[in-house]
Order: sequence, then structure tokens, then C-alpha cells
Amino acid sequence: MQESKLPSLLREIPDPPKKLYVRGELPSHDEYKFLTVIGSRKFSIYGKQVCEHLIRGLAGYPIVIVSGLALGMDTIAHRAAIENNLKTLAVPGSGLDDKVIYPATNQPLAREILKHGGCLVSEFEPDFKATRWSFPQRNRTMAGISHAVLVIEAENISGTRITARLATDYNREVFAIPGSIFSPVSGGTNELIREGATPVTSAKDILDFFGFTNENQPSQMALDGLSDDETMIMNALSEPRSRSQLADTAGISIIKLNVLLSAMEIKGLIKERLGKIYRVQ
Repeated sequence: MQESKLPSLLREIPDPPKKLYVRGELPSHDEYKFLTVIGSRKFSIYGKQVCEHLIRGLAGYPIVIVSGLALGMDTIAHRAAIENNLKTLAVPGSGLDDKVIYPATNQPLAREILKHGGCLVSEFEPDFKATRWSFPQRNRTMAGISHAVLVIEAENISGTRITARLATDYNREVFAIPGSIFSPVSGGTNELIREGATPVTSAKDILDFFGFTNENQPSQMALDGLSDDETMIMNALSEPRSRSQLADTAGISIIKLNVLLSAMEIKGLIKERLGKIYRVQ
């Protein structure tokens, strides 16, 4: 892909790649919002839980999760996207041939991304082996191709902070997760918030930024008037579920569930996207 055909957001940055190699189908910025998710390789249990929780909350929306295929938080973000039927885009610090994809331990993950409709992109030649300098260079692609960057965890001096700085330079929104003052991997995110990054405590914060959560907001009257069955369904939707999962969780038949869901969607209580039912936030 030559520079003139780069994704629209990537063409906006001061130093766009001269060309971009792509494996899989690159989603369109006209149809999807792109969110780069980054964090420390030395992640904490808290960071892992936060990453999985937030991405789960984005399920069903036209959002692409972008990350760098690295060990640690990148891997968690890609896998969470796949598990929640979100498209995911990987930007490794290497070429895209199977024999050079870095890290080698994530070659199966790269294949899984492609299998689930995601894609791999790189400005490096297909047989290029990752080097120390190629990772900072690919970070500008990760920052430039997305509408916003979400920093889960970061040390004060790290590649994650570099990507966040680039996102700011490119006029992208930077989100950061508040963390413990005693955690070394939260030092960078807490500092980003002090410098003006938007703190995130729920998926709704991200959905609001993308303009998704103002659609069909349920009125309080509708919530107060739920039947026992509807209340049971709402409680079962603590996270997006398929119809069969929801029937099992709620303990009712598919036939009865379908009738309930039709009525609840008319009321604006739920939506269905990509085979998942979710509560309107």
C-alpha cells in the first residue's frame, strides 16, 4: 500500500510511512473507530483485569482494537478483542512473513487474529527482522492510525509513554487508567493523567468519546416499569451475551427469550450487534 493509499488518519501525521504492508482485511475509518491499547510488558493482575473488562464493555460496537503484538498488555488486548468478537489490528516491529514476525511466541496469535477477521500491518519489508530501532518507529503507526490511545499501565520511562506522547503530538485523544501510587507500572499512567490525559474508569468513558452511548438511552420510566422477566434479563446482561448464552444464564427457553428481547429492544433497553445482546449504557 503506497503512501497515497494509506488509511486517512495515518496520512494526517507529519511523518507517515512511505508504504504499508497488510495481511488480512484493513477496516475502513469510515466504518470503524480505531482504539490503540498499550501497556507494560510487566503487567500487573490489576492491569490485565482492567484491559479485559474495558474491551469486554466495547463488544458489539464498530471499534477496532489496535496493538503491537508484543508480550504483555498487547497480547492481552488482542486476545480480549478476539474473545469479544471485535476486530483487532496488530502492528509488529517486524515484517509480516511468518518466519520473522516478532515475537516468535506470538506467531500463533498473529494467525488467530487473521482467522477472526483482523489484520496485520507493517511499514517494513515482509522479511524484515525486528531491531531495537524498529519498535519506536512502529509506535508512530500505532498512534497515527487510531482515533484514540488507551494506556493501561506504563512505567515513567517506557515505549508506552513514547506512543502516548506521539498520540498527543498527532492530536489524538489519550486515555489513561488510574493506578496505585505504590505500583511502578502505574507511575506512567498517573503522570499522563497529571499532564492532561483523560482518566478512564469504565468502557462508557470510551464509548462516550466515540459518540456511541447517546443512542436510544432508556428512560427512567422504562427502567422502573420492568417486568420480573425483563429485570432478570437485564441482570443477566452484566456483559454482552449471545442469545443461547443468555437463555442458559437466565434459565428460560429461546422462544420466550426472543419475545422478551423484541419487546426490550423496542423500549430501548437493549441492542444486538454482531450476534451479541448488550444493555444500552
